[in-house]
Amino acid sequence: MISKEKQKEREIDMSNRVYDILKYIAQIVLPAIGALYFGLASIWGLPYAQEIVGTITCIDAFLGALLGISSVQYKRKNGDV
Repeated sequence: MISKEKQKEREIDMSNRVYDILKYIAQIVLPAIGALYFGLASIWGLPYAQEIVGTITCIDAFLGALLGISSVQYKRKNGDV
């Protein structure tokens, strides 16, 4: 069992405003940028479309995982889970 002090150290601590901004970036901005670049790359022959969109997708998935962990921790902390 992890002590409360160690558990507190491992928590992701962010304000509601930061969470909301990161959530907006993860749900709207990054997918839109990826789709825009992929579409323009196929029309105009821009380089590395698959690599760039793949990188954006990986970053977005990682950000989504961090936000999910943060959400679960927040709910546990406030007795919602």
